[in-house]
Amino acid sequence: MNEQGDRSASSNSIEMNNCKGHLFILSAPSGAGKTTLAKAILNRFADMLYSVSYTTREPRNGEQDGLDYHFVQRDLFKKYIKEGKWAEWAEVHGNYYGTSAEFIDKNLAAGRDILLDIDVQGTIQLLERYPDSITIFIMPPSLDILRRRLELRGTDSKAVIARRLVNAKKEMARQDLYRHVIINDQLSEAIKELISTIEKYRAL
Repeated sequence: MNEQGDRSASSNSIEMNNCKGHLFILSAPSGAGKTTLAKAILNRFADMLYSVSYTTREPRNGEQDGLDYHFVQRDLFKKYIKEGKWAEWAEVHGNYYGTSAEFIDKNLAAGRDILLDIDVQGTIQLLERYPDSITIFIMPPSLDILRRRLELRGTDSKAVIARRLVNAKKEMARQDLYRHVIINDQLSEAIKELISTIEKYRAL
């Protein structure tokens, strides 16, 4: 389960580095701008690692293994569940999704900062294992604005949008789980606030 960044975290460097890295967890309802904000973070902090999730679903057109997801067989995924190799995992619409505990543990121990883009349920699992995680929830200004954004994307049917809005309402109700809540009204301002928040922790 090797991922980008492992090559820089040898066993010797882990033993010598007593300064643990930070685990930043970013969550948001679909359409709230999480992907754009995550890209802005990674562009700003070139040394920050991004944890690519594992999944058992088939790749979609244009998706690359190791970049968009690590695509693995269902039997292997379930084997890793039994072996405790997932920091968090879930079954969604018949497919499994998970985050490598090895990747997180090794790189945090080596003093590397990691960004995770994950939903509320995944955050709950991760906080059980990594209670010091810096959790950030991205809020849309309102459900009506979120609906308009989803409609403007033009990628989902009305039924899918309705389902996303129901899920968004549930996720927004759990914002108290997060240390920081950022409202993405103006994207440029949200990016500034997010970067400023992260910089404070990285300066510690």
